[in-house]
Amino acid sequence: MKSITLSKMDRSLHGVIPLPASKSISNRLLIIQELCGKPFGISNLSEADDTLLLSGLLREMEHAKPGKQVLSLDTANAGTVMRFLTALLSSRPGRWMLTGSDRMKQRPVGGLVDALVSLGAVIDYLGKPGYPPLLVKGTTLKGGTVAIDAGVSSQFISALLMIAPGLPGGLTIKLKGDAVSSPYLKMTIDLMEHFGIRIKSQQNQIRVNPGAYRPKPFTVPADWSAAAFWYEAVAFSARGDLELPGLVPGALQGDAVLAEIYRNFGVHTEFSASGARLTREPVKIDGFYFDFTDYPDIAQAVIATCVGLGIRGRFEGLKSLQIKETDRLRAIKSEIEKLGFECNITARGEALTAMEISPSRHKTIAQPVFETFGDHRMAMSLAPFAMQLGSVRIQNPDVVVKSYPRFWEHLKMTGFQII
Repeated sequence: MKSITLSKMDRSLHGVIPLPASKSISNRLLIIQELCGKPFGISNLSEADDTLLLSGLLREMEHAKPGKQVLSLDTANAGTVMRFLTALLSSRPGRWMLTGSDRMKQRPVGGLVDALVSLGAVIDYLGKPGYPPLLVKGTTLKGGTVAIDAGVSSQFISALLMIAPGLPGGLTIKLKGDAVSSPYLKMTIDLMEHFGIRIKSQQNQIRVNPGAYRPKPFTVPADWSAAAFWYEAVAFSARGDLELPGLVPGALQGDAVLAEIYRNFGVHTEFSASGARLTREPVKIDGFYFDFTDYPDIAQAVIATCVGLGIRGRFEGLKSLQIKETDRLRAIKSEIEKLGFECNITARGEALTAMEISPSRHKTIAQPVFETFGDHRMAMSLAPFAMQLGSVRIQNPDVVVKSYPRFWEHLKMTGFQII
């Protein structure tokens, strides 16, 4: 397996980092554009593998001729692509097989399939019920009302939302239970409204009126999820001063909460017309608590930050981390224990939902070899430890192409060495 050695001989961090464009916004824009039926200008579209994959699969679909032949579409390990296409293809004439990597076949899709079937979709499981691969036979869907468990994946709901305007009479989605990653639902709704769709959201119900998307040009902003690893690096620095052009407060991305979170770790965020500037200030903190229910994509970076700064922590709302690119809960545990930290994962009911970490007497490995478990966010959250330890070794570093293809290049720009 390929690996790299990452080193940094000082804890100074300066530079200007051109963050990648938001993958989450880019993927939603591609689906909306497909549903719009008319191309509109998308500037600064993400270059992440997931977005390139979705774009390529949409082109394959456009060139396919509806008929009895089944077109196989491989979504690799891109959960967003699998779920968004499942909904999109349900009403697209043709027979479609949606498959993916071995890990994808372990990631649930049953809640979305059940909701679509209740609207008239024809979807068969080709393997284990509730999981890919799927055989989707495009048909005419009905509108009305559908109920879905909001506690598994916000992507299920976003997938339904985006196809809802084209259903007869629109769609009312009733959310059962507590929603996870709710800022991503707001992102989807805000984007749909930008393109002319009328939506009413209240408590546990979302009403999407019937209508047609209106094409408008759109510029994709910088990715707040990718900024998490730079916040972590600045927190580890002794003298940090980093500029992140294009990073704007709030906007469509819930992960902008990073600016508030990292004040606890001495990272100050100053916004200007050009973007954000991160600087390091001395701070003393003994413990940290956070609920990641709405922000699962930044959990690894924040947990790693606590480990690097020697801070005890308790983290809740981690249920959805088990069904990501890897089981992130167990992946995090295995790697931070190499750094002399104890990690306990606790359950609520049948789901693992919380993690507690604290320094232990175990000796930290001088140059740990970090496994990435095929997960881009594992690789990027572990990389800044080179500032604390002098050097670390990262297995399978190419996983970062999923969301941040130039990550290693950008580390070099701030003084990290990679061999």
